[in-house]
Amino acid sequence: MKVDVRYRPAYALALVTLDAKEKIQVEGGAMVGMSADMKMDTGASGGFLKSLGRKMFGGESFFLNTYTGVVDGDSVALAPPLPGDVEVIEMHGETLMVQSGSYLASSEGIEVETKWSGAKTFFGSEGLIMLRISGTGTLIVSSYGAVHAMNLADGQKYVVDTGHLVSFEEHLQFDLKKVAGWKSTLFSGEGLVVELTGPGKLTLQSRSQDSFLSWLIPQLPKQTNYGSSSNN
Repeated sequence: MKVDVRYRPAYALALVTLDAKEKIQVEGGAMVGMSADMKMDTGASGGFLKSLGRKMFGGESFFLNTYTGVVDGDSVALAPPLPGDVEVIEMHGETLMVQSGSYLASSEGIEVETKWSGAKTFFGSEGLIMLRISGTGTLIVSSYGAVHAMNLADGQKYVVDTGHLVSFEEHLQFDLKKVAGWKSTLFSGEGLVVELTGPGKLTLQSRSQDSFLSWLIPQLPKQTNYGSSSNN
């Protein structure tokens, strides 16, 4: 498998080239285009219960698409729903926690499962929900905005807004908490944060979908009683 990422960091596109009979598992809706003879199957990856958990708690598609090369050189183009970057991670038996919504695709040998890493609160999507991804193979993740990688030293702590977290190594210690109390959480413009403790690697995204929606929704025209929109 060969992955060529183009047009980064704002509008990244992953071009995946497969050998004959080679497979790649792809998040639903991520396919931009593919070779005409490429075989595609849709199924509940990992079984019904794992797929149900991924849908309910991970925010991912219930079914994943599997693309199989028919001849050497067959390709599929993949892109995330939001503008941003795509990162290719070669895994060698390690385990990563990946923020729900950042998973894009993975090769055979990579297992994707839901792990409940924090509770959904009345703040909605600010709860920290991660996918546990392990195995050996190629993992493709996406970000909203650019990807920023960090490497924490032993005992080093770093606080991240949950909406900006993309991934971190499973062995990092983490603690989900409020920003200095409920008053600050409600009125500071900041939501829940996760405090990570090294040693280990993590990646952040430079934009937050939650922050964008918080800005966008008040700007939308409001409906009048007669069904027409109004900016007043």
